[in-house]
Amino acid sequence: MAIEISTAFDSGNADLLAPIETAGVDARTVVRLAITPDHRSEHYQWFHFRVSGARGLPLALQLENASKASYPKAWPGTQAVRSVDRETWVRVPTDYVDGHLVIHDTPPADLCWYAYFAPYSQDRHQDLLGECLATGRARAAVLGRTLDGRDLDRLIIGSPGPGTPVFWVIGRQHPGESMASFWMEGFLERLLDADDAQARRLRERAVIHVVPMMNPDGAIRGHLRTNAAGANLNREWHAPTMERSPEVALVRDEMDRTGVQLCLDVHGDEALPYVFLAGAEGIPGWTAARAAAQQRFCDAYERACPDVQQVHGYPVDKPGEGNLSMCTNQVAHRFGAVSLTLEMPFKDNADAPEPIEGWSPRRCTLLGAAAVDALVAMLP
Repeated sequence: MAIEISTAFDSGNADLLAPIETAGVDARTVVRLAITPDHRSEHYQWFHFRVSGARGLPLALQLENASKASYPKAWPGTQAVRSVDRETWVRVPTDYVDGHLVIHDTPPADLCWYAYFAPYSQDRHQDLLGECLATGRARAAVLGRTLDGRDLDRLIIGSPGPGTPVFWVIGRQHPGESMASFWMEGFLERLLDADDAQARRLRERAVIHVVPMMNPDGAIRGHLRTNAAGANLNREWHAPTMERSPEVALVRDEMDRTGVQLCLDVHGDEALPYVFLAGAEGIPGWTAARAAAQQRFCDAYERACPDVQQVHGYPVDKPGEGNLSMCTNQVAHRFGAVSLTLEMPFKDNADAPEPIEGWSPRRCTLLGAAAVDALVAMLP
């Protein structure tokens, strides 16, 4: 049976560079691959492909353009994931050598899927929406359509009223950061739990707007950072347009209508092996009072889930040097809101490593569930 590579599915990304020649019994068969750049963009790093016909054969799956990826410095220490059922993903030995990212594995099944991180499909996103609505404690609205004609979905939890704080939680601006979708599962499941007292308090005392999938076009296309127009959504918040970044334009317009007291933008970071938060210290008009409110959320989240830490993270912007094209900075500046970016690792969590699955979908969901406690701490 011939070895074959396939990417003809949701979020698939890899190109076969040369015919596969099976090596001898004791040698590894080298499979030469390249990561496909985002449409109309030079960004690439996400990969997701299927190998068939190689059960029991030692393989070297070689991504040969890794050195030109968006974040080549992130490759050392990266361990790709493999699944035989598309539910459980385990880490497999991976090296970055001579500009190539090489996955060393002997497929244990006739079909095996490999990826940068556990993928999250559009079908699973649709299932999540349905499960949320089935609780009777969430409402849904389509904010509009993306450039590929897909729905931009929003969930609304809680009842608006005079003085009721408005929280916005969004994820997957960068489509290759699939950990954000697993985080959303954990967050929404707990937020809508009828028996959870903290969740009930949050639902009763705030309105939470949730956009679980900001960039469905990019996710389905197998992009790393951009939408169908090649726009990095997290650099569009200063002046979004319906022609280039409708996803941001639609969300920001709705934020203008509802107001925002707190915004959490959920992401993944390729290089840093930690969970951390990045704030809006660089915006104009930053004050000690705003810093204290931001710190209150960070401390509450760390108490709720010790995977959150405040030692490692991005450099803090100097006053007035914050990039207002980014969601966190624009929302903080525009609304006077507490606004933060949450980052999770593609790698393992260096503070609490797990050798089989690394930073995993399950750990993402637990981190998402813990965010309920952090939001409760921000209630008036």
